[in-house]
Amino acid sequence: MKSKIMAVAVALGLALGLGMGSASVSAEDLKGLRGAAVNTPDKAPETFRVQDGVKLERAYRQQPPLVPHTTDKYEIDLKVNQCLRCHEWPYSDQEKAPKISDLHYLDRNGVRQDTVNGNRYVCTQCHVSQVDAKPLVENKFQPAAINR
Repeated sequence: MKSKIMAVAVALGLALGLGMGSASVSAEDLKGLRGAAVNTPDKAPETFRVQDGVKLERAYRQQPPLVPHTTDKYEIDLKVNQCLRCHEWPYSDQEKAPKISDLHYLDRNGVRQDTVNGNRYVCTQCHVSQVDAKPLVENKFQPAAINR
């Protein structure tokens, strides 16, 4: 009895498989989510020039400062953080680079550490290079007023 059921199942599977083959869709007929044919290559993304040496003002009080130089080739991993080579004390004085904030040395309980806290170790999660990119969408953003 089991062999008959198995034979019927195999025959049914083959029949369905052969039937599906005749209803196949050509690659030209397939469309991606963007509406273009799937075999059409995507347009390369725009590249923007980093604004080296230009210091933009912060738009709000606690905004992380923007980086006025490229960081493309900087290595940041568990063993190396090339940002600290210039911005960590005492190297910041030697390199004439801004010293990272003392807040980067506090742990989550507010206890001061001798090294940069692990929660603040990956600089690029908050700090980005300044580029000449135009806004993606129109907006009416105005920087916060500075009370002096």
